[in-house]
Amino acid sequence: MYYYKFRVYFDNVEDFVRDIEILSHDTFASFHDIMYSAIGLKGNELASFFICDGKWNKQKEVTLIDMGDDHSAELPEYAEGDDYSTTSNIPKSVMADSILKDYITDPHQQLIYEYDFLNPKVFYIELLKINPVQEGVIYPRCTFKVKEMPPEVQNLNLPNPDDDFIDEHEEADEDFQDGYNDEDSLDLGNIEEFGNNF
Repeated sequence: MYYYKFRVYFDNVEDFVRDIEILSHDTFASFHDIMYSAIGLKGNELASFFICDGKWNKQKEVTLIDMGDDHSAELPEYAEGDDYSTTSNIPKSVMADSILKDYITDPHQQLIYEYDFLNPKVFYIELLKINPVQEGVIYPRCTFKVKEMPPEVQNLNLPNPDDDFIDEHEEADEDFQDGYNDEDSLDLGNIEEFGNNF
């Protein structure tokens, strides 16, 4: 039995590195779990792995969950290569059903891990080694770590209800209410006369 040793990089944090060791017959779901744990992410967002060629071109996608395209809905037709097309020709599979060894085809395999599609964090992964499993070692595991994820990168930084941003909007609503009086209201008494025309 063998394990893979991957090195993980994150361009947004200089010198950020993680080394991950994981069994070749583990699923991408296990890889996802050790990734967000080792990186310091909450693990409550959607994510995908992309199997890449040597130039980081995406070849296959392994998603956390099956988004289940609704083929019953009528979709617009686009010409091949049309910039407006939202469909992808990249083959997709689900992490829980996808075993690493079935996707690792290069001794220096490159992958991309995208976490949180609303506030994307993109990690670049390279296969360093394929070694026999060491007796007594529990996989998967993180064996090397440099730099932490800054809090502002981890979080969406959504405004807090107590922030000034919200207060300004509440004040604007109050100003609107204060500036409104009955004299400004419209006479809608005869509105029914238009009802029969529609």
